[in-house]
Amino acid sequence: MVHEVSAPDPTRGRFSFNPAAVIVVCAIALVFLGLTILFSATVSFKGGPYSYLTKQIVGVFGAAFAAFVVSRLDLEYARRHVWLVGGVALLALGLVLIPGIGVEVKGSRRWLGLGPIRLQVSELSKIAMVFCLAHYLALNQTRIGEFKRGYVFPLGIIGVFAGLIILEPDFGTAALVLVVGVVLLFLAGAKWRYVLPTIAMAVGGFTLLVLNNPNRLRRFLSYLDVEGNRQTGTYQLWQSLLAFAVGGTDGVGAGQGRQQMNFLPEAHTDFIFAVIGEELGMVFTLGVVAVFTIIFIAGFLHLRRAPNLFQYLLVTGTVLLICLQAIINLGVVTGLLPTKGMSLPFISAGLSNLLLMGILVGIILNTQRTWSRTGLGGGRRSMEELS
Repeated sequence: MVHEVSAPDPTRGRFSFNPAAVIVVCAIALVFLGLTILFSATVSFKGGPYSYLTKQIVGVFGAAFAAFVVSRLDLEYARRHVWLVGGVALLALGLVLIPGIGVEVKGSRRWLGLGPIRLQVSELSKIAMVFCLAHYLALNQTRIGEFKRGYVFPLGIIGVFAGLIILEPDFGTAALVLVVGVVLLFLAGAKWRYVLPTIAMAVGGFTLLVLNNPNRLRRFLSYLDVEGNRQTGTYQLWQSLLAFAVGGTDGVGAGQGRQQMNFLPEAHTDFIFAVIGEELGMVFTLGVVAVFTIIFIAGFLHLRRAPNLFQYLLVTGTVLLICLQAIINLGVVTGLLPTKGMSLPFISAGLSNLLLMGILVGIILNTQRTWSRTGLGGGRRSMEELS
């Protein structure tokens, strides 16, 4: 009997780098760190740490389910309903502004109450904006050089989302939406002579908004002298900096920090990074920064295989939403940026933040699964489209 010998597979045994898998591993590591530090940060809160931890675990399962569902979608089929998705997101952003429908917390209307659950609409609207913008730019990629069709119209998409978010008011999220949108517009081929004046006008517009908002103006002026205003305008930032100083290199130990005793407001949400610094030390804080850096690099490497402009821009927006939000949060908590409430991706407490992160990871998994079918040539075709 003659046995047929198959030819050896030249790719067998080679290391195959999977950027999406790297991002998922990083996300899981950040989630587990978040659950651990959340338990410590809420130990003295009303209802006890288990109350917040239970809610966060429910949010993690919800995010995992969202990631699974999105990872199985046909993105090109979902693209047919892009304006429906955008319309629903804009409707929700409008509803939160209506008294009796939107939930007001500390002077801001950012939430819709769904029974015991409060959903921060602006979080989920960020990916809706990216979805709509990526679709429009891909549909009109041969006319990107035109001022009206290639710049004014897509800028209008960005402006509608950012404008409604500003009305809540939420300047930080609006700025994030604007930055991500303009970056996508530039990557699609918009001309510098259009982009630069837009950036200048945006900076000027945000400056005027701050100057005409006494609360935010006071917060910014206090930021210029953190120590001098540590009992008033910069109390939260001052406590955050103290937490890092006390934690030092090795930290005081999990559950041993003083910021869990209500010295630091919003320790479980916007300022949870300070709790990590105090209890786990510089090694873990630098580790968090390194993990987000890895996510960005892996996302960039993943983009090389994008088969078309729409999916290229969609995944670019996804990676930017994760990494830029992390940069803003880390900058605020360490005093590099003026105080602004924004969640630390995967780590901060909050259902809306976790759901958004689940959707973003789902998009990356989806594209990894579908792009791998096209082979390495998909990346070469996409680069030809973008040039």
